[in-house]
Amino acid sequence: MLKLSHFMRSRTTLSERLFFGKVGNTKDALWLHGSISRAGISTAGKDVAADGSYSRRVFASFTFYKGKASLSMTPRLPEFSKMVSGALKIERMGVILLEFCPAIGPRKYDYEKKQMFALSATEVGSLISLGAKDSCEFFHDPSMKKSNEGQVRKTMTITPMSESGGYFFALSVVNSILKTNERFSVPVTNAEFAVMRTSFSFMLPYLMGWDQYMRQLPTSTVEHKPEGVLRNLDLEWDK
Repeated sequence: MLKLSHFMRSRTTLSERLFFGKVGNTKDALWLHGSISRAGISTAGKDVAADGSYSRRVFASFTFYKGKASLSMTPRLPEFSKMVSGALKIERMGVILLEFCPAIGPRKYDYEKKQMFALSATEVGSLISLGAKDSCEFFHDPSMKKSNEGQVRKTMTITPMSESGGYFFALSVVNSILKTNERFSVPVTNAEFAVMRTSFSFMLPYLMGWDQYMRQLPTSTVEHKPEGVLRNLDLEWDK
């Protein structure tokens, strides 16, 4: 305790001398800098790169837990492929993945019977533009344009609640192969829907790959003009 007290008094005195310009030599300044550096706390993680990105894959989902089922939201970024020129193009657009899990007890859910529904960018736009009394419906066939098309049909409807506000998110999955018809219904309050609307709006450009487009180096379009032309342009700006 005595050593710590002496250290704090010494550093305070030296700080005052630095502030008022009374440091006699550079050793004192270097000692203070080293002391402050050693006392600092680093918040940089091992997996965080210099540009703020993560070197490892990150999973981030948000879930509403309700009595009959849970509803989770997870963004999936687009997939890119490299062209012969070395440029990148979108191979598969990003989606917002909705996951419905049935409840099997109080705060218990059967994740083995979960069902997925992937919202495209256009469907996200339909969802975030819903008014208080609006509704929408989406149809998906995971095997569309394949030999087993129509064997699994997914229908999700979003309808407004009657009085309390918010929406009902209902998912129906009909599997003609297994001869099953699974149904999920999750009430989403106004506050929860505000979270969905805000987060979906934020993620929309990322689903389209526009964040990667904005990160690329700009193409130079500056034309080399004669010196006389540039001088005339400078004179025009001076008027």
